[in-house]
Amino acid sequence: MITFYANTKGFEVIDHWESNCWVSAECPNNEERSFLLNGLDIPESFLSDIEDNDERARREEEDDWQLIVIRVPWRKNTQNHTDYNTVPLGIIIRGDIFVTVCNYKIDLLDDFVVYSIRKQITVNNHYELVMRIMLSTSVWYLKYLKHINIHILNIESELQESVQNKDVIELQRIENSLVYFVTSLKGNDVLFYRMMHTKSIRDNCDEELLEDVEIELKQAEETTSIYRNIIHSMSNSYSSVISNNINDTMKQLTTISIIMMLPTLIASIFGMNVPNFMEDNPYALAGIIGAAIIASIVLYYLFKRSKFF
Repeated sequence: MITFYANTKGFEVIDHWESNCWVSAECPNNEERSFLLNGLDIPESFLSDIEDNDERARREEEDDWQLIVIRVPWRKNTQNHTDYNTVPLGIIIRGDIFVTVCNYKIDLLDDFVVYSIRKQITVNNHYELVMRIMLSTSVWYLKYLKHINIHILNIESELQESVQNKDVIELQRIENSLVYFVTSLKGNDVLFYRMMHTKSIRDNCDEELLEDVEIELKQAEETTSIYRNIIHSMSNSYSSVISNNINDTMKQLTTISIIMMLPTLIASIFGMNVPNFMEDNPYALAGIIGAAIIASIVLYYLFKRSKFF
């Protein structure tokens, strides 16, 4: 879907392309892709790069065109759980043309438009709009991290009651998401500092805006690292708990086996087809059973006293 936005105290939807408008292309179909290539003359190589889900954050120039790729957070809701990942958002600039392309439906662009209208933000040039999109990207990383933190607390509460495989697997899924976040945020950080030291961007962007982008980006990086360390620590702790539970179970089974082995040994000795001093005794069976029971009780008491289980 392609949406055209004009910036008049916030981005408002317009019906057609006009000079210096923002063209937002999300999950473009063949017809919309044809408009970008033929109507706006965007290099096809740029669109191909953005289609690569693993495209790293970077900035490049080709003739008069500029391509900026940033990694943005993406949330996929399924029936059983929510997956968090990152996807490339391409920003293509030349003269009076400003286009963003993303092959996924992401939350941050619609939220950015609503926020710009509520705050009546006026963007003076394309570079300022790039910085505001980067600022919104960092803010959405932090929003998703809050959701992830709530999910971590819920899993931790369940694990304290009983350690189940599904909860441990869920922790592993969250840790994978945080790995994607950390990697993408580092790439965005490198891209931001390279852009910040570019003369054209420093001359066209407010110093306060650049500082806000830097602060939010650093906060998102640090928060992601903290949550990743928490997840890693929790995984190690509960792996140790599971190992201890297995050890306790094995000790109990070993104890039962040893206790049961002694009566079996006694019965086996007196059950042999050889003469012994009790073969004519009418109370032999009761005596053997009693001895076996007493031996088992004594053995159980010794194990209990030594705190073997």
